[in-house]
Amino acid sequence: MKQETEIKSSDAARTGAISTGALAFQIFCALIFLGMIGMVFANAMLRYCFNSGYPPSEEWARFLFIYITFFGAIEAFYYKKHIAVDMVVDVLHGVSKKTVLVLAHLCTIFALCVLLQGGIVQVIQSMDSYAVATHVNMALIYVTLPIMAAAAIILQLRDLLKVIRTPASAFVREGKQPELIAAEAIAESGHGADAQTELKQ
Repeated sequence: MKQETEIKSSDAARTGAISTGALAFQIFCALIFLGMIGMVFANAMLRYCFNSGYPPSEEWARFLFIYITFFGAIEAFYYKKHIAVDMVVDVLHGVSKKTVLVLAHLCTIFALCVLLQGGIVQVIQSMDSYAVATHVNMALIYVTLPIMAAAAIILQLRDLLKVIRTPASAFVREGKQPELIAAEAIAESGHGADAQTELKQ
């Protein structure tokens, strides 16, 4: 009993830490987005009111746009909010649906590995390049690509393991999502076949 309580406390602490980290990351992305909007708005006001702008603001806004694009992609991967064409997957069930999902995750991981390798090469090649107006080292800008790719690979591996651990019988056609969610929860908790039988009853 004491061991179960300790496990539950550990899981609760881990969940709380993940939630705190996710919130901090959302705030970070929001600050980047606000900074980009602020740069563009301030430059527009300067041109309108004083007929003179701040040239580096355009570069800063562009750099922040790159940052919010790639860091926002990490957010999309984490919450599974990225665009996905799932017309075929929705009509499948059982082993066929699980197989397609595994293949989809593997293809995504392969593509992300290509992005990671290309991003690292781009960062290395741009270490001696600097922006014209802001004089920022371009490696600091391009590094967002390998960061995004590495984070997305980790998240995809997490989702792939979750799919593999879930029984094929839990993958149902579209319209029975509550059952799928419940089955995934059972698979993750590791209660076994008895808990699954109890759920069906």
